[in-house]
Amino acid sequence: MEPDNSDEIHENLIEVLRTRLTKLIKVEQVLDRVHFIQDEQREAIRSRSRTEGESAASGSLIDAVIKKPHTPGWFTAFVDALKESGCGLAADYVQEKMPDPEEEEHHDSCVRLIQLLHPTLVDMNTEQVCRQCRVENLITEEEKERILAESRNTSKRGGARLLLERIVRGQKDWFSPFLHALHVTEHIPLYKQLCCSVSPDCNNPDEKSPPKKTGAKESERTEAAEDHGSPEHMEITVNEEPMDQCTDLYSSNELPDNVERAEPDGSDSAQSARGPEDDEIILRDYQMTVARPALEGKNIIVCLPTGSGKTRVAVYITKKHLDCRRTEGKTGKVVVLVNKVPLVEQHYTTEFLPFLKRSYKVERVSGDSQLKISFTEVVKKNDIIICTAQILENYLDRAKKGEDEGVNLDDLTLIIIDECHHTQKGGVYNHIMMRYLMQKHSNLKLKKVEKKPVLLPQILGLTASPGVGGATKMEKAEEHILRICANLDASQIMTGNLGEYTKEQRKMIVNVEDRRQDPFGDVIKKIMNDIHDHAQLSPTCDLGSQNYEQWVVQKERQAAKDEDQKVRVCAEHLRQYSEGLNLGNTIRMQDAFNFLNKYYEEELKKKSSPEEDHKITVTVTERFLFNLFKDNKDELESLAKKPEYENDSLSKLRSKILQEFSTREEARGIIFTKTRRSAIALNQWIQENSKFADMGVKSDYVIGGGDQSVVKPMTAAEQKDVLKKFGSGDVNLLIATTVAEEGLDIPACNFVIRYGLVTNEIAMIQAQGRGRAEDSTYTLVEVKNTGVAERECVNEYRKNMMMKAIDKIRKLSQSDYDKRISEFQFQAIMEERVRMKKQKQKDIKNENPSNVKFSCRSCSKHICTGEDIQIISGMHRVNVTQQFTKLYIVRENATLQERLLDYETNGVIACKDCGQKWGSMMMYRGIECPCLDVTNFVVNLNGKKISKCMKWSELPIKFPIFDYAEHARNVAMGEDSDSDEETM
Repeated sequence: MEPDNSDEIHENLIEVLRTRLTKLIKVEQVLDRVHFIQDEQREAIRSRSRTEGESAASGSLIDAVIKKPHTPGWFTAFVDALKESGCGLAADYVQEKMPDPEEEEHHDSCVRLIQLLHPTLVDMNTEQVCRQCRVENLITEEEKERILAESRNTSKRGGARLLLERIVRGQKDWFSPFLHALHVTEHIPLYKQLCCSVSPDCNNPDEKSPPKKTGAKESERTEAAEDHGSPEHMEITVNEEPMDQCTDLYSSNELPDNVERAEPDGSDSAQSARGPEDDEIILRDYQMTVARPALEGKNIIVCLPTGSGKTRVAVYITKKHLDCRRTEGKTGKVVVLVNKVPLVEQHYTTEFLPFLKRSYKVERVSGDSQLKISFTEVVKKNDIIICTAQILENYLDRAKKGEDEGVNLDDLTLIIIDECHHTQKGGVYNHIMMRYLMQKHSNLKLKKVEKKPVLLPQILGLTASPGVGGATKMEKAEEHILRICANLDASQIMTGNLGEYTKEQRKMIVNVEDRRQDPFGDVIKKIMNDIHDHAQLSPTCDLGSQNYEQWVVQKERQAAKDEDQKVRVCAEHLRQYSEGLNLGNTIRMQDAFNFLNKYYEEELKKKSSPEEDHKITVTVTERFLFNLFKDNKDELESLAKKPEYENDSLSKLRSKILQEFSTREEARGIIFTKTRRSAIALNQWIQENSKFADMGVKSDYVIGGGDQSVVKPMTAAEQKDVLKKFGSGDVNLLIATTVAEEGLDIPACNFVIRYGLVTNEIAMIQAQGRGRAEDSTYTLVEVKNTGVAERECVNEYRKNMMMKAIDKIRKLSQSDYDKRISEFQFQAIMEERVRMKKQKQKDIKNENPSNVKFSCRSCSKHICTGEDIQIISGMHRVNVTQQFTKLYIVRENATLQERLLDYETNGVIACKDCGQKWGSMMMYRGIECPCLDVTNFVVNLNGKKISKCMKWSELPIKFPIFDYAEHARNVAMGEDSDSDEETM
């Protein structure tokens, strides 16, 4: 045991050396090896290291080391920790092995030299130099792995920065070996620059003669001093302030402005090109912190900002999960669930496959997949399956029904749910998790009767924001988040302090002035009021507002139900004018006019029959509406061409875009807008404006792939192509709908603009997260009638409430947390049982198809009953009766052409009387089959009209399966009969 007064001597020594030691200690490595420091204090020091830098954290570490009372042997343990951490020079100091004053001054000067040449040094080949520095014993093996990981996962310059930081805090006499490392790795220009900086006489160092390494022995040092090739003891010509005035050369908050910082997402776009030898996964501290409970097998939610590497954490957990099961001699099966088809390919190619393909079989399945085997077989043959959630739900349902081709929960060992905040009522994620919770509840019963429970997979949820579910009070916000935790059976919700990786974002709201004159909008409003008078409608809200649009939709639905065709068709036209009014407030008046003009051209085409001897009826109301637009068309077209009447929002948007591109060296941004039509129009506006081209703006748009809108959707391949161009720099301004807010892998931007678009706090956080580059801005540009400025303030309030609610939940004791989670789970199970019971009572699947009748949505003519409808491939409802063929006309539609397996669609079928579209003509294995779209009909079930049936799944009648052989026989017989008549 040490003498009684030795502690005080050592304390005083360390205190005297404090200033020097703070420049030499590697905090993270030393902390890992000093075991007498309390865990709370250890984490506080780590946090300070991440936020304030090594010097500040070193001071805290020294305070913790010399804090009384001491554990026996604390000083020896501290010295050993310094040695093992590669802090040899610091260890020499505390052991009173002081270097000579000349050596100390030489060390400080070399550090200043590295600081001056830092912008050049960070462009080195980090991996080569790092490996050679390990050979030179300048860094430890642990440091080498961290530096290589930083270089691969963030950037090579980030890795170089870390390497230089480690070297100057490491061993004594480090400068000459570092020069040797540069020379061996053929960094001759850097080697020359450093040599000439330390010795002005050394204008041309011999490239073939690397500097000799200095050893510990005095004779070796003397030889090195005499050798002109080694600058270890040469005169330093750098004239700078003393080292003591530079607190911490490489602390995170003291880097030179021109030094590149690492991206926080750890998912550089180059990751997709990573070779099989680069499959090691290194997490940052905050990522490891949030992952730790999952590595212990617990169900958790990882809540990290967009771009901070949630998916990388999931990949790491996946690998450790499978490794652990393999070690135990067990098989592992991981399913990664996403809620959008493009995310399947994205997670597969950029994250899971590059890191895990060497050790495990990885496969992806979605509606776009070309796999010819069933999902059940995919699960059996692979270790990791990335798929859309609906596919897993379908196969879980098959297994429940006892079908052979199904998947059970106990077939899986880990389920990862991306964007898990969607695990709420009605969502497919929640359907899957409800099966999980029901089985968990059943397991409790099985255990009570001493029966073997069904094994359930581990659950990992990923989200950037759980939201508050519209809560206005903290209590309700907590309840919302706890319900999500309960639905995911999460034992914890994990958040992380990003520390030095946090990027502050400047936010601003741009308000707009009301137009002094809006003659274009006035003409549209006059037309709308004329329609109100014609249909005897009295709106109670502002024309063009969201409330007005909702009012019009309700009127249209009610009129269809009441078979009031006058009101129904007027309401449909009012919707278009309301949209035109909004477009005039959002984009150019010319775009709004083109939209209305195109709509009326299409409506007139519907009233023209391809058969010359057949005329489609045009009602009095329809004729009135056509003439009303015709009478005002010229005036609208003329006003649309007058720029002095353009909306102020567009002017403000133009100024903001030009400002971003004129003040940034490399601007890259996203504009979020509400509709597909506005995204396309804004892109066209930018491309046609020469001012944008002069500033180097290269724009494109990305919109959704669903077919709910009348605007043609974007395919997954088209989305991918645009995003690829955006990543490479061929496109530097992306105009996007909300499809780009969540999930899609979009490169870091330095400005984000939400143009007249505000949804909820989740979307706001995700949109802000797209601006991940340094000095990024987030701007909201107001648009008339949207109320976005007020709603954005509400979202900011909800965001802050959400963060406070998460903090409160994390501070709950585990017993209190578990109790509340159990309550919510039992409530969810009971609600599900009640829902299922009601569903059975209301189940219409057993209804006789003859009880359902269909009539044209436009003219209310009776079309058919459910007895006339058959189903193809479990999804296509067709009517192939002779009576039905007399009721429709076929119109070509090139935009509808589509080929799928055994069938193709290449035409539109429409009502013979009014021209209302009914569906498409489908060619199925050589036979034409009229395929019906339920949205175009008013459905009558047992005398009750259903006017808002949007998809066939809402009408789950068991229609008979299409009998191909029988129908083919009837068609062939009909053709033979026609042929015989012609012969006669």
